[in-house]
Amino acid sequence: MPDFTSALYLGFAHPSASLPPWEALTLGRPAALAESAGGRALAQELTRLIGGEAGLLYPSTLHLFRDLFQVAAPKGTLILFDGASYPIARWGADGAAVNGIPIETFPHRDLIALERRVRQARRAGQRPLIVVDGLCPSCGRPAQLPALARLAADAGGRLVIDDTQAIGVLGREPSPIAPLGIGGGGTLAWYGLRSQATIVGASLAKAFGAPFAIVSGASTIMKQLAREGQTRIHTSAASAADVAAGQNAVTINRAQGEGRRARVVRLVEQLRKELEKLGLQSRSELPIPVQAIAMPSLRVAKAVLASLDEGCIYGLVTRSCLGGLPSLTLLITARHTTANISRAAAGLARAMDAASRAYHQRVEAA
Repeated sequence: MPDFTSALYLGFAHPSASLPPWEALTLGRPAALAESAGGRALAQELTRLIGGEAGLLYPSTLHLFRDLFQVAAPKGTLILFDGASYPIARWGADGAAVNGIPIETFPHRDLIALERRVRQARRAGQRPLIVVDGLCPSCGRPAQLPALARLAADAGGRLVIDDTQAIGVLGREPSPIAPLGIGGGGTLAWYGLRSQATIVGASLAKAFGAPFAIVSGASTIMKQLAREGQTRIHTSAASAADVAAGQNAVTINRAQGEGRRARVVRLVEQLRKELEKLGLQSRSELPIPVQAIAMPSLRVAKAVLASLDEGCIYGLVTRSCLGGLPSLTLLITARHTTANISRAAAGLARAMDAASRAYHQRVEAA
């Protein structure tokens, strides 16, 4: 029963027997007062992996972005979201909007349009806070971080990266041998980028399989977040179970991460070869776990998904980042096998054949 809907990309499961025991699941105190044992050390280790200066753990990216936009977007800020950015960061910015901070959207990956809007903002006395996904799961391309970081810094603003899709997947020094890079530090590591004006927020619930978030950036803004972030004042820190799972993920990533990422790449390459035989194409530029297969129409995408479901092969119907074109999306993880990929390809062949017959029947009936 191949399931291609799980985002546990590296196959980290963290069964309870693999984790150390804890004396208390949660401390009953707000995060601003106390964190679970090992939380600060884990934040430092993840920050080193990402390439930041300092970091904090949060229970989720929603908590994280709520605090980040409260602290990093004072009056005089203009928040600029990439048009294809994930909704969680947008939801986190709602508090800033309530406080009168303007929020706008620029076309996905359109540096020219963004630069034009940033120039206008500077003339109006506004500082830009540019928000992008580090890795777009739809087109499979990393954001243009060096150019974005320069643009933000030159305008006296900041760049915020939601790196949830990239952490554990992309890393430093990408090459033909290691197309996803090494280490799994995310898009900052991918580019080898260091910038005081850049902040990274990411959930570890996908590749690392640990349901909490990390924010990393310059020590000054991290200290301000730790002191003033409203969710840290009013809610608990990441739990002891979260921290234990995070520590386990870091340990496994250090020992097995390269092998697991290489396995994902091999499975993705197998899938792409099978798709080519069927006349289908992945929209994903890099061999990342999220493979969005272009569909001719939403009707066909839904029909193919239903056909796969009948064969106990599970995927997703999604929209592309450019133009909202329909895709059938399969999430490839290190737990999949070559047999799983072959079965998915065979199911796709049957489903596309059935969709083609149905189309011709409708044409003839018309």
